[in-house]
Amino acid sequence: MADDKKKADAPAEAGKQQEQQRVQVDDSGATCSYANFCRVTGTPEELIVDFGLNSQPFGVPTEPVQITQRIVTNYYTAKRMLHALHLSVQRHEQAFGKLETDVQKRVVAQPGSPGAQEG
Repeated sequence: MADDKKKADAPAEAGKQQEQQRVQVDDSGATCSYANFCRVTGTPEELIVDFGLNSQPFGVPTEPVQITQRIVTNYYTAKRMLHALHLSVQRHEQAFGKLETDVQKRVVAQPGSPGAQEG
């Protein structure tokens, strides 16, 4: 019975060890770029995420969007990234309010412009 207790405690102890360990990261060679366009495609084995700059962010672009970065990863890493991004956005919204992704809902009509209500 003592062996059963040790086996039951092993996953909990392993989880605590993983929480305490920190992965060291060297980002000195990393480049930074801005993207306002993202396209996600994939294969059965990999997820492909393309990033680029859309010079016409409203409506359908008339010029091709130039892809500047491509990230290819496996679905396990993609799922961990999804979770990390979800937590980050959730914390941001708790601090600063909901992020509205529908541009039309974010547009504020200016007084005197078509569609503006007069009061």
